[in-house]
Amino acid sequence: MGMLKEFKEFALKGNVMDMAIGIIIGAAFTTVV
Repeated sequence: MGMLKEFKEFALKGNVMDMAIGIIIGAAFTTVV
């Protein structure tokens, strides 16, 4: 769950492009699992 917390803090920085990439990676990771 630490990873999710880090992602939330990262997303709050407002870097939309990196946030979009993170969402794509997160979605792909969820699909694999």
